Amino acid sequence: MRLTEEQEELRSAVRSLLTHHQGEAAWGPLATQMGAAALAVPEEYGGVGGGARDVHVLMEELGRSLSPLPCLGSAVLTAGALLASGDKEACGRLLPGLADGTSVGTLAWAEEGSWEPAALRTEAVRGAEGGWLLTGAKEHVLDWPGIGVLLVAARTAAGVTLFEVDPGAAGVRRTPLPTMDGTRGQARWVLDGAAGRLLGADGDGARVLEHVRDLACAALAAEQVGAAARCLELTVAYARDRVQFGRPIGSFQAVKHRLADAYVLVESARSAALGAAFAADEDPGALPRAAAVAKSVCSEAFSAVAGEMIQLHGGIGITWEHDAHRYFKRAHGSGELFGAPAHHRARLAAGLGLTTH
Repeated sequence: MRLTEEQEELRSAVRSLLTHHQGEAAWGPLATQMGAAALAVPEEYGGVGGGARDVHVLMEELGRSLSPLPCLGSAVLTAGALLASGDKEACGRLLPGLADGTSVGTLAWAEEGSWEPAALRTEAVRGAEGGWLLTGAKEHVLDWPGIGVLLVAARTAAGVTLFEVDPGAAGVRRTPLPTMDGTRGQARWVLDGAAGRLLGADGDGARVLEHVRDLACAALAAEQVGAAARCLELTVAYARDRVQFGRPIGSFQAVKHRLADAYVLVESARSAALGAAFAADEDPGALPRAAAVAKSVCSEAFSAVAGEMIQLHGGIGITWEHDAHRYFKRAHGSGELFGAPAHHRARLAAGLGLTTH
């Protein structure tokens, strides 16, 4: 599995831009100059018409720099849900703004720590004038200042269904949440009889969410690979420079073995993440399995390598000023996002007809 020359050029361009523009300030240039938010959006809706492998390259570079940008929540979850819903009117109205970065969206989905459609308890009922009214609470919603497009998964008499809700409407309340990983914002959204517009077909939401979950796991896995690779890169550089007992600590066999083990973890995770991206583009039937593998493998690899980064840096690795704690926190936060590794291994086992204990 190899990326194209154009995709490697995209990697270089994104890395260069993120070097010159830090934090939230990078969103404008990344969206307008690189078309980052438009990569997986079809050209008919103002997008680039790329695929999951293009998103993989972008997310890997965002992970490398622990970028707080809303690509996962807006360009992957929101745009992906709109496209999967098959609602052409909503796609034509909402996707152009999401693609050029002038609008940022989010998908309010999880409840009580679960991203499984079966766990949804938010209800949508018909209003007096024929519209829909939504009531419930959504947790772990990926956040960004000034959310312009809010998609909400709720349950109707027909089953799980997707709705568009005005973020500023009556009966809608957003509360930013304190998180261990300060580089990725999350919020809680409470809906109290909020007006919603049906997206796609009533009762088709579970299918949409399952597909979007797989796309999100593939994209998040790429981000985890980029961050884990950067952890290893920084740790190898430190092992070369840090002198103890008259020699660089990287020359000690025990340190070499730990760095070699970390390298194997990073490269194995990269293969799993690329496998999910290739499946999304070329073999959609294989995506659920590939996404479950990628989310499990990449989550555990990132956590392990981030832990080694702290250990091998010694005392400086536990200081607030060093970046090691930021990667460690991102590793644990992203490991739980869209389901912990054990959850995805159970998904994988169920898909293979196996039982877990």
